[in-house]
Amino acid sequence: MKNQESGTGNKQPESPAAVLLEDGTLYHGQGFGSPGAVFGEIVFNTGMTGYQEVVTDPSYHGQMVTFTYPLIGNYGVSTTANESDQVHSRAVIVREAHNLARNSTAEQGWIDWLSLQEVTGVAGIDTRALTRRIRSEGAMRAAVYWGDFSEAEMAARLEGTPSMAGQDLASRVTCAEPYEIEFLKGKHRVVVIDYGIKRSILKQLGVAGCNVTVLPAWATAEDVLAAEPEGVFLSNGPGDPAPLDYAVRCVEGLLGKVPVFGICLGHQILSMALGLKTYKLKFGHRGINHPVKNLERDRVEITSQNHGFAVELPEALAARLEAGQTGGPAKTFFEAPSAKELKLDTAFGAATISHLNLYDGTVEGIRCLDLQAFSVQYHPEASPGPHDSRYLFDDFVNDIVINKVKQA
Repeated sequence: MKNQESGTGNKQPESPAAVLLEDGTLYHGQGFGSPGAVFGEIVFNTGMTGYQEVVTDPSYHGQMVTFTYPLIGNYGVSTTANESDQVHSRAVIVREAHNLARNSTAEQGWIDWLSLQEVTGVAGIDTRALTRRIRSEGAMRAAVYWGDFSEAEMAARLEGTPSMAGQDLASRVTCAEPYEIEFLKGKHRVVVIDYGIKRSILKQLGVAGCNVTVLPAWATAEDVLAAEPEGVFLSNGPGDPAPLDYAVRCVEGLLGKVPVFGICLGHQILSMALGLKTYKLKFGHRGINHPVKNLERDRVEITSQNHGFAVELPEALAARLEAGQTGGPAKTFFEAPSAKELKLDTAFGAATISHLNLYDGTVEGIRCLDLQAFSVQYHPEASPGPHDSRYLFDDFVNDIVINKVKQA
């Protein structure tokens, strides 16, 4: 394409392109990557690095990602950074797109790579204004296009684009068949249920000493237990957890029989198995700088996050978000709630909220007290992101060891 250079180039795209939101807001820019028109939910990610990991993360399936960092593509791409076999983001929206590949690990430029992956991109967008629009109005459907398309045509096609809510996207990105991975340090047999797992998560399980058997999202509890696992990991994944009743039934059949650890979508599925409800966030949490209060260790962790749904707060904690509801001003979540406020009564015994988001007070972690199961809403493997929470993989292995001692 004329508007691209090889991996050593720095020329900006020139082909007219646009982003059209479902509320009618239109942003003009220049196209890069592959020409075309794509539709889906538009979201934003605040990370300064990790653009390749973001677009290959299955949790972004069906979405179009706006990067708030103004310059994307400045260090190229490499095969080792892929989190899956394909790009799951339908489109990429940036302020400034670069095609540089001038570092020791880069194999090609960002723009060249997106072209080969047939991903539509738009540069030259005022991403600050677009992000503010999403924050104020909420995540919404959008059309991203460049080529021979009219605004009227895009608006008409956009009306027929389904919402993310109610869609089972996990079954679209899961593995088709079970597979196994043995690691050099592997000592424990773990079943991973794949709702859209990232490769870096599998690597961290290996670092923690696990060999893994990966099963599709629709695996039953009987399928999982037939593999004789010492622990079960519930992976991340895209979309709304509400329609995943088959996944909830599976986890219900596992609780109390084997240690369970879930992250992101896996956290929401475990929470639903415990009887909690989920809801759609206004604009989601996506980035690598989200502060989370670890209530068990009494410390703040900076976390990597990517989700548009969350677990509902219990009434005692929800009251903190509304000033005057308890006769005084609303409390912040920097002040640790009492054990009573954090307690959950479930069909599987007592549980507690272990982590809270310090931006908005949403539930970031749950731990069962009468059996071995816990989960977090964020990504402890953090690829990209800080490594504050990688200890959770070791916590999972500790649960496995404790359970083996109990059974001995």
